[in-house]
Amino acid sequence: MARVLVLVNSVGLLLFGSEMFLVGANRPPAPVNVSVMHLRADSATVSWEVPEGDIIIGFSISQQRMDGKMQRFIREVNTTSRSCVLWDLEEETDYIIQVQSIGLYGESQASKRIHFRTLKKTDRFPSNSSNQDDPTVQGLDKARHLQTGEMIIIVVVLLMWAAVIALFCRQYDIIKDNDSSNSKEKVKPSSERSTPEHHSGGLLRSKFHQSVPSINIIEV
Repeated sequence: MARVLVLVNSVGLLLFGSEMFLVGANRPPAPVNVSVMHLRADSATVSWEVPEGDIIIGFSISQQRMDGKMQRFIREVNTTSRSCVLWDLEEETDYIIQVQSIGLYGESQASKRIHFRTLKKTDRFPSNSSNQDDPTVQGLDKARHLQTGEMIIIVVVLLMWAAVIALFCRQYDIIKDNDSSNSKEKVKPSSERSTPEHHSGGLLRSKFHQSVPSINIIEV
């Protein structure tokens, strides 16, 4: 009976060991050439490379402050991205990061520890061409383009409304002037001529006074 138990345990250990060996053999290698670029006061971009020939379906990043007060894990699958933007960082703070690749059979070992320090808020960002590849800069550029386009649309709409209002006011003044001129032409003073009336009801007649000669009689 003891021999049977020993045999069963040996088979179990062999199967478990072989499974672990297969899983470990199929795990992807650790990322290489891990670097931090585009440092800001509150953000940074992490990039890395993966050896060819391995199927990678995601990545995992561990972020920790140098003093150990805060630790954050970022995990993303179903992606072929080889970079990630770290947000909500504190200015003038030291951080340590490590990157792992996620394959079909598990995660790789962690990469080498990478140290970086964020900038001050008052520091100006270096104006170089590599910043154009930064997702943060691209997002800002898109936002600026959207704001500019929206402002242009608003200005055009306001100008169109102003033109419509001006045209309406002009047409209203023309209609008002036409109405006033038409009303003046319709209302005219009636000049009626009447023959002067007299109490006698007749026309004016001239009176002729005839002088009657006086006859003097002389008595003889």
